[in-house]
Amino acid sequence: MYYSNGNYEAFARPRKPAGVEQKTAWFVGSGLASLSGAAFLIRDGQLPGSKITILEELKLPGGALDGIKKPKKGFVIRGGREMENHFECLWDLYRTIPSMEVDGSVLDEFYWLNKDDPNSSLQRATVDRGQDAHTDGLFTLNEKAQKDIIKIFLASREEMEDKRIDEVFSEDFFASNFWMYWRTMFAFEEWHSALEMKLYLHRFIHHIGGLPDFSALKFTKFNQYESLVLPLYQWLLEQGVTFKFDTTVTDVDFDLSAKRKQAKRIHWVSEGVEGGVDLGENDLLLMTIGSLTENSDEGDQHTPAKLNTGPAPAWDLWRTLAAKDPAFGHPEVFAGDIEKTKWESATVTTLDQRIPEYIQKICKRDPFSGKVVTGGIVTAKDSSWLLSWTVNRQPHFKQQPKDQIVVWVYSLFVDVPGDYVKKTMQECTGEEITQEWLYHMGVPVEDIAELAANASTCVPCMMPYVTSFFMPRKAGDRPQVVPEGSVNFAFIGQFSETGRDCIFTTEYSVRTGMEAAYQLLDIERGVPEVFASTYDVRSLLAATSRLRDGEAIDLPGPQILRKRLMKRLEGNEIGELLMEFGLIGK
Repeated sequence: MYYSNGNYEAFARPRKPAGVEQKTAWFVGSGLASLSGAAFLIRDGQLPGSKITILEELKLPGGALDGIKKPKKGFVIRGGREMENHFECLWDLYRTIPSMEVDGSVLDEFYWLNKDDPNSSLQRATVDRGQDAHTDGLFTLNEKAQKDIIKIFLASREEMEDKRIDEVFSEDFFASNFWMYWRTMFAFEEWHSALEMKLYLHRFIHHIGGLPDFSALKFTKFNQYESLVLPLYQWLLEQGVTFKFDTTVTDVDFDLSAKRKQAKRIHWVSEGVEGGVDLGENDLLLMTIGSLTENSDEGDQHTPAKLNTGPAPAWDLWRTLAAKDPAFGHPEVFAGDIEKTKWESATVTTLDQRIPEYIQKICKRDPFSGKVVTGGIVTAKDSSWLLSWTVNRQPHFKQQPKDQIVVWVYSLFVDVPGDYVKKTMQECTGEEITQEWLYHMGVPVEDIAELAANASTCVPCMMPYVTSFFMPRKAGDRPQVVPEGSVNFAFIGQFSETGRDCIFTTEYSVRTGMEAAYQLLDIERGVPEVFASTYDVRSLLAATSRLRDGEAIDLPGPQILRKRLMKRLEGNEIGELLMEFGLIGK
């Protein structure tokens, strides 16, 4: 396998891999990594879909890309996915998956949607119960905080291993708007990985300017299950792929030596019955390890969600596998401290016109228009829970009544008493969570209880492992997609290591599925390289200017020397670039 850039490789059609007729493929899990891996085996590896089986613990595919209407509860979304134009592997996949909405591909649908209705936020944060926080698109990074970012950006990966964010950034940085934008958008906590923070800075340096208003982001028409999972699932079924739901993989046998590693048998429990299958060299096994949504628990309007710390099959499988070989990673690094990896979200569905009026007042758009509403999360900056909420294009579900609005709410501090409810989010029912949200929306106090009880319904969801991939780590804690010496197996998903991208994105899941498929079948086409904005001087200068809130650099030294330096910058490429991005005065 190799990486590539440009149209020459992107539009190439690989030839049929040698010996593919003798291959079969088995997938553990049916999240996006597995679904995409299966698609690449079929499309680029020309492996017949009838030779692929996907084993899934739940009763439906999609993993964390969910969205469903639960009987007696209502609509449920555990989270949302933000996408951008440089998710190279994701769009490589979906350019050939037929859309269920338009005459074209899923990529065509997404592209046209975001061309006609580009995303942006008109109000990123509020204070004082729904009042504009007047962040004004500014990062408010002082000189010390700017130096913190530069230091992390220039540091080696090794220097950031096993370090927390609060070990490498100062209090000046944490007091900035930048940190408020960043932590609420990506769900970073101060105790999370400095390495992941560094990788995010590099990966999305070209979008720094869009951080305050989300203008860099793109969203699907509906929830990710209906917009991304269902088209891909339907296409795989049409190719003959077998899905075995209600099937928990409990172990895998290997033949392991210093130079050669082969998966020999899968063990599972399917619909309560133990079973399995033997594997030869030509039987490929692609395993999703770990899970950010494992052991999620839903409450309802009158019942709090519970924190489930019991057996976790996706994590327990990884623990079992990791005990067999050091190359298989260290799951406890990520799943060993639930108090640091949990947070809670909630899905609020409005039932009449009263609450949407307050939504419109803050987001400055009609939530019933069918177009962009909030354009991303709105953060109640002074919320004790650090509560954020978002309204995507409506309807967010195909079966959603036209007079209803689905809102996603989440908080980073689930163990702190609220400002209105005076209980922790973890202790709250759906109705109480709605009350706290309405309070920060500016609903009159005397109306809050009645609106939460009769004008909406809410489903809370506690997720013990949702930020587990942000825990401080070092090289080797995540296994390579295809471990050295493997002849027939790979690890895929958010907890496998490609070394080329940052986690908590749809792109990362698809990239691991693609790299696994390409390596195991020796497909003769390049895997798209990560967009290299971190090496683009224009992107770096634009980011530098934005991080300084447009303030030009004050050149040191006596005035005569500054004038001489400015004279030397006139009329050359470097000077023109510095002036173009406002880093020196004209």
